[in-house]
Amino acid sequence: MASMRHAEAIAAFRRALEIRPAFPEAHTNLGILLEKEGHLAQAEMHFRLSLTGNPESPETLSNLADLLAKSKRFDEAVDLYEKSLSLKPSAATWSNYAVLLTCLKRDSDAEKAFGQSLQLDPENPNTRFNYAYLLLQKGYFREGWINLESRHAGRINVPDLPFRRWQGESLEGKSILIWPELGFGDQIQFCRYAPLLKERGASKVVMACQKELEALFSTLEGVETMPLCMPEAHFDYYSMPLSLPLHFDSIPAKPYLHALPERIDNWRESIPDGKTRIGVTWQGNPLHENDDMRSLPSLSLLKPLAELDGISWVSLQKNSTEAKFPPFQLVDLGGKTEDFADTAAIVSMLDLVISVDTSVAHLAGALGKPCWILLPDYKTDWRWLDERNDSPWYPSVRLFRQKRDWESVLQEVRDALASRLIPAQ
Repeated sequence: MASMRHAEAIAAFRRALEIRPAFPEAHTNLGILLEKEGHLAQAEMHFRLSLTGNPESPETLSNLADLLAKSKRFDEAVDLYEKSLSLKPSAATWSNYAVLLTCLKRDSDAEKAFGQSLQLDPENPNTRFNYAYLLLQKGYFREGWINLESRHAGRINVPDLPFRRWQGESLEGKSILIWPELGFGDQIQFCRYAPLLKERGASKVVMACQKELEALFSTLEGVETMPLCMPEAHFDYYSMPLSLPLHFDSIPAKPYLHALPERIDNWRESIPDGKTRIGVTWQGNPLHENDDMRSLPSLSLLKPLAELDGISWVSLQKNSTEAKFPPFQLVDLGGKTEDFADTAAIVSMLDLVISVDTSVAHLAGALGKPCWILLPDYKTDWRWLDERNDSPWYPSVRLFRQKRDWESVLQEVRDALASRLIPAQ
């Protein structure tokens, strides 16, 4: 429906520009709609035509800067944000500028820009949400979780649950429902707090989850699961997973999910015998906003690792054509799994997992399995913090950070793997 309305509005603005080609406001509004529809080149053209007629428009300068930042034309975007802000300081522009500075690892400048935005509009939920990611990335967890609560102002979709949102009240004798948000990896990362609610006296803790996670989450101690549908039972409270850390002083980091014995039995004969057994995942969800940066462009990039002797390689990748016709010897199990409980069973029988930043990496960490995670340089996710090669979330994880390209990262992984296979004397 929204796309249909956009199409009608786009047609109306085009007609207006046929009548009056030099109409800056129409060019700007048409550019905004075209950008929303994914027509970035056309949108840029109309923003620039608007600026031809009105070069001092802070709003259009900011809109064009947003588009260029999205297109990774960073230097141009920085210049346009700064010009826009010099003409008219705006909370939204300061916030978007701060997000770009964060992506460029100019954290000090980003913090100042967020400060300027919040000075103009102290309660702006969008700014507080974006600022939360910078704070969490720097390890300022308490302040970060507080600011992240701003996402409840329209950032997350919560059904009209007839229960109160839990905000730290006593849970003694109370029941609580945890409703999912974001992707599978986020749910796997934050379900660790559910058993702690039981320790706080909750009489019943239930996680609503997709069928892909239901069997896996049944291994959480003291926690029940239910399908993702409007609950028929009454609960005293509900909470979103990313709201839970705000009410705890530390990160529970010991393994908290487990492979089901019957699933292990089902997969045992599929696991290669002998050698060092390593599972790999090289692509994340293509719908993720940064997937073009966080995923490897091809499985063939892992080929130098496969040249090492003494390794059996197992694909944990779902829905991959490459895994069916791999460039090196690879047992494709990921394409045969039904849910994460299957993947957990396979991972439990491996010696190591090597993965890009996706749900399998979180699963391996939650199981306590050694996992090497390949991280992109651009928009490295906040949860991996700055410049660390370990993680407070998962003690079994080692981080490999991209500095130039994926080839150099994988050479570092190859060297580390060779050392693991042949320990120094």
